Formats: sequence, structure tokens, C-alpha cells
Amino acid sequence: MAQIKLFGYSDKISVKPGDVIQFYVNADGTERAEAQLVRLIHGDQHPAGPGFLEEEIDCSVNGAWEVEKQYTQIGSFLEVPDREGRLALNGSLTLFAFIHPLWPQVGLRQCLLGRWDNDKNCGFGLGIKQNGLLEFWVGQGDEVDYLEAEVPLQAQMWYFVAATFDAKTGRATLYQEGVTNRYNSVLGKVAPLDLRSHVAETFRFRPKHLPDTPFLMAGSRDWHAKRGNFVSQLYCGKLDRPGLFNRALRREELGRIRNGDTPPSEGMVAYWDTTHGYTDQGIGDVVTDIGPFQLHAKGYNRPVRAQTGWNWNGRNDCFRLAPQEYGGVEFHSDALIDCNWKPTKALKLPEDLRSGAYAMRLRAGPGTGLGEEYIPFFVRPKVPTGRIAFLVPTASYLAYANEHLSFDAPIVQGMTGMTPILTDIDVEMYKNPEFGHGCYDSWADGQGVCYSSYHRPVVNMRPKYRISSMDITWQYPADLSVIAWLEHQKYDYDVLTDEDLDLEGVAALKPYRCVISGTHPEYYSERMMDATEDYIEGGGRYIYLGANGYYCNVAIREDEPWVLECRKFGDTWKAWEARPGEHYMATTGQKGGPWKCLGRPPQKIMGVGFVSEGFGRSEPFYRMPDSYDPSLSWITEGIEGEIIGDFGLAYGGAAGVELDRYDLSLGTPPNAKVIASSGGHTDNYLTHVQVQLHQHPGITGSYDYRVRADMTYFPAPNDGAVFSCSSIAFGQALPANGFDNNVSRLLANVVNAFVRPEPLPEAGREAVPGAEPVAS
Repeated sequence: MAQIKLFGYSDKISVKPGDVIQFYVNADGTERAEAQLVRLIHGDQHPAGPGFLEEEIDCSVNGAWEVEKQYTQIGSFLEVPDREGRLALNGSLTLFAFIHPLWPQVGLRQCLLGRWDNDKNCGFGLGIKQNGLLEFWVGQGDEVDYLEAEVPLQAQMWYFVAATFDAKTGRATLYQEGVTNRYNSVLGKVAPLDLRSHVAETFRFRPKHLPDTPFLMAGSRDWHAKRGNFVSQLYCGKLDRPGLFNRALRREELGRIRNGDTPPSEGMVAYWDTTHGYTDQGIGDVVTDIGPFQLHAKGYNRPVRAQTGWNWNGRNDCFRLAPQEYGGVEFHSDALIDCNWKPTKALKLPEDLRSGAYAMRLRAGPGTGLGEEYIPFFVRPKVPTGRIAFLVPTASYLAYANEHLSFDAPIVQGMTGMTPILTDIDVEMYKNPEFGHGCYDSWADGQGVCYSSYHRPVVNMRPKYRISSMDITWQYPADLSVIAWLEHQKYDYDVLTDEDLDLEGVAALKPYRCVISGTHPEYYSERMMDATEDYIEGGGRYIYLGANGYYCNVAIREDEPWVLECRKFGDTWKAWEARPGEHYMATTGQKGGPWKCLGRPPQKIMGVGFVSEGFGRSEPFYRMPDSYDPSLSWITEGIEGEIIGDFGLAYGGAAGVELDRYDLSLGTPPNAKVIASSGGHTDNYLTHVQVQLHQHPGITGSYDYRVRADMTYFPAPNDGAVFSCSSIAFGQALPANGFDNNVSRLLANVVNAFVRPEPLPEAGREAVPGAEPVAS
């Protein structure tokens, strides 16, 4: 009997009562699943906490659902709508493009461009053979003629390639020339490589075309009995300024195009200018045809734009400065932005549904393991009702979505100091490319993943999930511990998401007296940063309940909020690094990377910023002298002794996993007070590269006083305030001992003060500029 597996996703992640949400479900081994709407309260099954908690909610779609096997088109490519069949040339033709292959000898044929039906063997195509040789082919159904180059293509080198076919004589040619310079390729001029190949052959027939075959770049049309039409022969690499002519261009004409001249107009059918369309705000997914028929190409699965082209000369590092050098459009055979599954069920949310974290729970067969699925979403109120907003860090969920670190990153075990603990869910995620990657992964060709989306199953954004490399809950299930605490304290709160903040700005936060962050709000767009800073400056009171937050700049399109762009580089720990010249995001035109490198370290807003991370053991906080200031006694009211949080669901302490620190040199407000600090961290905790210029012995937890979490408080303008916990483990200490603990008490003190309309008490003294607390 086939194993039962259920996976799904929704079209929206943030909704309001009365909205319609659409669910998409894939099923193996079953045709029925039992569906139940649930409100999620606690997502960590750690024995020191309350366990998994959910509340079943009545709704119109509870009950049996018909489910089916769904199929996913992976890989990025361009498709050219061509109603009049102008690209279906059955006579003389020329195909050309600048190319930068990433994986030419992968062992699979890759189609660069053409109108080719891989199932019916009809049409024409220019591509890369299984052994890495450039290849041109035409087919008439029962037979295919091929012409291949003599010299294999090298990975990460720029070429100009072309294929011509003269219908009168049957003569077919291949043109392959390297166009490397000092900057644009992986190897320089001193490498003794033979990049050129010029060959010719007589073909026996002209291409035969089927009426519904599309003209594609970076793939070709295919067909399967169960899934129907799809795209195969996917290309890994860049294309720059491809074109199609209805005549065989002469070699000297191709040579002029290779040298950068504009292609001739005679016989031009299409010329896709991949540099066209850049603005200061980035570029979209449509590649413009500046030829006579305006046959623009549309991207599928978000081909990567804002990439250097064949003529990039290293002087300009951004497409805004030299768009003509940024014609590279990059494709990856396992890219995924949207599964595009058939809808399974739609739900109009009840009008009286309270704000919170929800999921559609699906069960089939045993109803456990792979036979149980939760499709999460968040409900915000139609009109704000609470004084508190819990801001769910959904952008960070996307950055970590379906990360493969335990499988693919050799540094993980050394970094965490432990062996990954894999479950069936982890293995299923890794072996199924239709689940896609997160921004901590690389595509199969080795390039870093810069796009992530929730229009696919995100299996680590589920209750109960434990991140395999660290053996703790992480991101979404960890943040449910904060929701469980809010529920236990019986606070009147609403839930908002990063998506709401990015789309609406400060208006999303203004109705609330107090905003509480998640445990790891690491990835923030400029609109989100601006809104947060403006909210606090305007009198808002903010509780930063985590660490390593407000750290990395990302971009989100307003019309496609389910897709996040992230470019990793700079003085930071990172899973991959963007190539030179490719640090600016196509979504907004902004430079990616850490906010510190853009002049906005998190200390300027939250008073603290990232200093260290470590795993296996967390530590408690120790009260600092500022906590005994009479004007701040309300923060620690009811707490006995100096130790806070020597317990927790994340390695047994409230200060751990990732830590933030007070640092006046990076923008901590001079009136900030240090309420408590941690100390005594193990040597698994390393000082981050952002706070020092050189690596050397002695920058670990037991040696370096900077490896600590600083719990801080400071008043802001207009009676605003910020309280920062500076530890990811802090939120996971809240549920210990049934929420009856001094971490819970301290946070309740701050929340109670922040939601009151009365002005907050001023601290009795100012911090001394340049002074810095030292942990116990």
C-alpha cells in the first residue's frame, strides 16, 4: 500500500474575517482527507512546556475533502506569446544569444532558445548537449538532424553563440566564440582555454512546427500522460540579448553582433533586449522585444534579473549606473516561485473570527506524520480591536523556507556542535524539488537562492516542526510560544504580519499602543524598517522579543507579496554570497545585504544588534545596576534575586541561540539602560564578524565579554519606548513551568506598562557616552 502523504499551501498568508482564502492540496496514496479549521496556540512539543495546543473552529468547509496528486512545473524560463506564429519559421533562420552556462556538463540536454517540442520532435532549437557541447537541431517528427560544436562549453564563462540554417541549400552552421574580459567570467585571460568552435553540416529537411508549441528560452515544450504539457530541457545559466532572424546571417554579421554592434534590421523577427526596462526601482519579469513585432517574453518562476551581462567591465556595481551592462537573465532548473496547483477548496472566513494564528488541518490514513498537514495563515481584524499587536515575522519565515542546511551545508554540524536529527518531513522536503528552496540554499547549479515564496508547501512553517540542525523549534513554531503566552495572560491582542507592514507601512501599527515582535525578525524591507522607526518615533511602544533582528535588507513587490528577494553578501555570516556586481535587488533597485552596511544597524532603532550565535546550551540573564534605578523598578517588580531565566525550551535558558548587544558606537541611543545581561556562554558562541575587523583566537563565549545578550530599555520621543530582550531563546522561556516564571513576569510588567495610556516614568540618570556594561 502506498504511503499516504499530504502537503498544501494557501493563496494568502494574511486575511481578515469575511475574506476568501484558497487552499491547494497535493495527496499521495489517498483521494480523501479530513479537514478542520484550527486556531493554533502553542507549537512546541518540548516536555518542559505546555505541549502542542490548538482549538478547533467551526467553519463551512470542515469535513471530507476530495484531494488528488498535483504536478509542479519547476525551473525558470521565458515564454513568448506568439498568436500569429511569427516565430514558427520553417525556412531559413538564425538563432543567437550571449550565454553564460552554469552547469554545461550536467548530463541532460539544455535548450537555450527555440520553438521545440521535445515529445513530438518538431521545430528547432539551440542548446547544450548532455556532454556540454553546443548543439543546433531541427525536427520534423519522425527524424531530427543535429549539429554539434567541437569544443565543450566551460562553466561560468561568457560566449556568443549562434546557429544558422539556409533552407535553399540545407546548410546549417554553429558559431561559438568566447567573449570573456577581465571581469565577466570565472577565468581570466591567462587561462589557456580554447573557447571557439565553428562547424557546418547539411541538414536533410526543414523544421516542422506544431501549432501550439511555444517559443521558449531556457527550456522546451514536453508532455506527460498524467500531467499534460510541461517544460523540460531546462537551462542553468544566463542569457543576454537573444535574437531570431528569418535568414541565415553571414559570419561577418554575427561577428559584429559578437563585438557589441546592434543586429541588422534586415530579416529580424525578434531581438529581446534584456537591458531594456531598468529603472531606479528595479525591473520586472517581462523581457522586451525591440524587433518589428514586439513579441515580449514573460518570465516563469522568476528568472533572476539585475545580473551582470556579457559586457560587464567591473567598473559599475549596479544596473542603475550602467543598465547596458546588465543584460544577464539567469535561469535555474530547480527554481520555484509558485506551484500553480489546481485549487482544492475555498473558504469564506467567518465574520466573527477573532484575530490569531490559524491553519487548515488535514488528515488522512493514520492522521500522523506525513498523513497530517497544517496549512497556516494569519487573521487580522477588520478593525483593530486590541491595544497590543503581535507582529509575525513572515518575511523571515520565507527566508528560511524549506532550508536544506542539514543536507547541503558542510558547516552546519561544526557550527551547531551537534548531529542533525532528521525526520520523515525533512527527508520528504529534501527529495522533492517541487517544494523549492529558501534563501539559505543554493540551486542545483551552485548559485545562491535569492527568491522565496509561500505559494508552495513550506514544511518548516508548521506547528510541531523542529529545525533538524539545531533540534529546537525555530521561527513559526517558536513564535507560537509567544501567542500561547498572550493567551495565558488573557491579553486583548491582534495579529499582524510582515506582509501587512510592508504593504501598509506605519498605518498598520498606529492603532496599537504596544507592538511585540516575533523571536527572530531578521529579514526586513526598507518599508518595514521605516514603518517601525516611524511608529516608535511617533509615540509607539515596541517590544523586540528576539535577537538578530532587523538585520538583512529584503524586497517584496506590492503586486506579488508572496515573493521575497534577498541578496547575501558583505560582512556577515552567510550561506552563499552574491557575485560581484549583483548586490542590488531587481525588485526595488536597492542594495541588499546587512542593514548595518547600509547605514542602518538595528541598534539605531532597537538599541541592540547582533553579536553572536551558538547552540546546545543557553544561559540565564543577570540583573545589571540599571535595573535597580527606582524609576525603572517597574520592569523587575516581583522578581526575586539577580538571575532571570535559568530555564527554557531552547537549550535550558532565556539567553541563547542568537544574541544581541548594546553598542553606542553602532547607534544605541545614549539614554538606553541595560536591565540585565547574560554571560558565561560556551565556546560554541562566536563573536560576529560585524563587530571586529579580524578573526583571531579568543573570540568565543568563555573568552570574549562581548558574547552576551543585553536586555535594554529606552524612552523614545512622544512618550514612545523600546524594550529589547536580545535573545531568541527568551520567547521560548515564557511557557516554562506553566508560564509561572520570572521571564513571564518581567515581560508582563513591560507589556502592562506599555499598554497603559499614562506616560512612562523617565529613567533617573543618563548613560555616560562611550560607557558599556560588562556582563556578570
